[in-house]
Amino acid sequence: MTLKLKRTPALYLVGFMCSGKTSVGRELAEELGWCFIDLDAEIEAGEGEPVREIFRRRGEAAFREIETNTLRKHVNRIEAGQPCVLALGGGTFVQPQNWEIIENNGVTVWLDCTLDTVLARLGDDATRPLAEDRNGLAQLYGDRRPLYSRADFRVEVDTDQVSAIVQRILKLPIF
Repeated sequence: MTLKLKRTPALYLVGFMCSGKTSVGRELAEELGWCFIDLDAEIEAGEGEPVREIFRRRGEAAFREIETNTLRKHVNRIEAGQPCVLALGGGTFVQPQNWEIIENNGVTVWLDCTLDTVLARLGDDATRPLAEDRNGLAQLYGDRRPLYSRADFRVEVDTDQVSAIVQRILKLPIF
């Protein structure tokens, strides 16, 4: 394996909805002593409304523009030297413009779980706009997997024990 050095001290957690990016990211950042950013939470705070409402009122294209601008803002701060763990939204990493921003500005870790795990974790959750059509969820999951596979590292998320997942990440050759 060839390890490519990145310019900035950032870890981007990528993966499908319900893969644990926020829970794992929060604990990982604490373990590393780095800041933690949940990109969707940052968007909601900045826009004053939930992601679901942004999708509903303004559409996915408007949301993706806000998402890219928010990501860019945080990458600029990281470039200034503040190490950070970022939990990206499920669709952030698959957008070409975001991939370009992230590619050389930190290390990406794909939290990979099965569709059955996603569905179990989703339960009756109706807050995720792209999960409203449960029939289309399998197609979305399948479409995104090859794009997630571009991440620098892949960690299987076959447990709900966040600390075990964090320990898997800390064993990656970047530490």
